[in-house]
Amino acid sequence: MMPVAIIGAGIAGLACARRLAESGVHAVLFDKARGVGGRVATRRAEGLQFDHGAQYVTARDREFATLLGTLEKQGAVGAWQDGGGPGRWVGVPGMSALPKALGVGLDVRLNQTVTALIRQSDCWQLQLAGTTVEAARVIVTVPAPQALSLLGESHPLSAALRSVAMAPCLTLMAATRQGAAPFTVREDPAAPLAWIACNSSKPGRAGGAIETWVAQAGPDFSTEHLEQDPKAIADLMLSLLCEELGVGLDAVTYAAVHRWRYARVTSPLGQPFLRSDDATLFLGGDWCLGARVEAAWTSGIAMAEEWLALR
Repeated sequence: MMPVAIIGAGIAGLACARRLAESGVHAVLFDKARGVGGRVATRRAEGLQFDHGAQYVTARDREFATLLGTLEKQGAVGAWQDGGGPGRWVGVPGMSALPKALGVGLDVRLNQTVTALIRQSDCWQLQLAGTTVEAARVIVTVPAPQALSLLGESHPLSAALRSVAMAPCLTLMAATRQGAAPFTVREDPAAPLAWIACNSSKPGRAGGAIETWVAQAGPDFSTEHLEQDPKAIADLMLSLLCEELGVGLDAVTYAAVHRWRYARVTSPLGQPFLRSDDATLFLGGDWCLGARVEAAWTSGIAMAEEWLALR
């Protein structure tokens, strides 16, 4: 039986596992994706790359700022000087570099979807495709709606999970022939495309004759079009992007869309994590504190420290 199983290898899960490892506790992380990081992600296609999830990170907590400084020295993050605001940091050469650096040395098992979480008399059983693993304690760091699906509506912690609200986000990744871009970053929460950024302006990105762009739709637009065909979504968002950039569709060399069903925390829990009465189950993530990468890190650290204090 493993002492700690962590479901989700996003920032919260990685932060939690690292803090446990620093105290000699071996945790195993399970994630359904092909890579670590969750929404702190980079998509690569046709020789291009796009930060199609979190666009940058900021630091309010001194410990998190120190971590970013350490990662900067390692070459994993850098300051985005043209990012539209002070103190914005990005992974180098892509946002996924940040979680990859956090995951070094950890026991991460990718392409592993936990389909059920069952409490036994002396352990938790995690059901995966074709196998079952047992753990003394489980830390769940997936988005609140997915955690609710794992626990079921009748679990004592489910009512708190239902109080959390998360909004979807449609993300367009596009490449255009390089021209006179009208801006590097454009933020307008009221616009259908609430965020537009020249991805290739970030440090460590390859330059050249092609500019890469990421456009993220606002909650209303994303909710309205979430279930449409991906090509229809891409065509609609691409038309809006070209209008903003002042270029024709003939300037576009690549376009694709990604659906984040649980992207933005709109009503957070209001505390760093949830815990079962017997302290064998912890639930956390950015949905506990707010829509920031640092919130996920803070939640993960808080769960690890609580676990260590109780063992």
